[in-house]
Amino acid sequence: MALWGGRFASGPADSVAALSRSVDFDWRLAPYDIRVNLAHLDGLIQSGVIPNGNGEVIRAGLKALGNEIMTGKFSYDDSDEDVHSAIERGLIAKIGAIGGALRAGRSRNDLVVTDFKLYLIDHLLDIASLTVNLVEAFNKQSRTNLEVFAPGFTHLQHAQPIVFGHELAKHSQALLRDLDRIGDWLVRNSASPLGAGALSGSGLQPNPEISAQNLGFDGVIANSIDAVSDRDFAAEALFVMAMLGVHLSRIGEEFTLWSTTEFSWVQIADEYSTGSSI
Repeated sequence: MALWGGRFASGPADSVAALSRSVDFDWRLAPYDIRVNLAHLDGLIQSGVIPNGNGEVIRAGLKALGNEIMTGKFSYDDSDEDVHSAIERGLIAKIGAIGGALRAGRSRNDLVVTDFKLYLIDHLLDIASLTVNLVEAFNKQSRTNLEVFAPGFTHLQHAQPIVFGHELAKHSQALLRDLDRIGDWLVRNSASPLGAGALSGSGLQPNPEISAQNLGFDGVIANSIDAVSDRDFAAEALFVMAMLGVHLSRIGEEFTLWSTTEFSWVQIADEYSTGSSI
């Protein structure tokens, strides 16, 4: 199901359709697409574009479809171009042509970028929570080892005596900077793109602040063209996660070294260990 049309007398070539098809990897946005559609629906109802009665039918259909997505009962098929067309197809199949009214005042441009932001917000919050747990674990071990002395190494050679708690605490400091970066990202991306439409907004959705509030954003992006045309938030999130990944890799490499016979500083539990093929 394509969400575009017009002067075209025939459909696209199979190769073009395959190139345009993104549903295989953007299906992970489906729960967020439901959330964004529900928020958009509230705006359309409050602005009078969709009557209350019709709006409640659409709302019930979206919620039911969302539940089916979560349980795996509903998914995309070969006819779907992307997550948005799949969900519209499912909604219309469930409640009839009235489901198409959700397109009013909305474009895939602002829909997908809002989905994407919500996806990143949720996942970065989950990552931040796990990182906090790791920081607390390092801090606990650092306090436990305040009076344990160990050699400090340069080039894997004994260099200076150190407190082992100080050695462990270095990881907390790096991880705290990662948490700061996540926090900065969340502040910078606390405005909603929904309502920007294809690029210049829509008179059918005159109060995008309603949708923004319903989705948990602090406000609306100031420039509608910027809202739908830039993906710097994704690039920045990739850097934040890459930097965290480097720090986690450093921890893993260090613990691997410390678990060797030559060090014997830590013992890694069997369920987190592997062996040599020789």
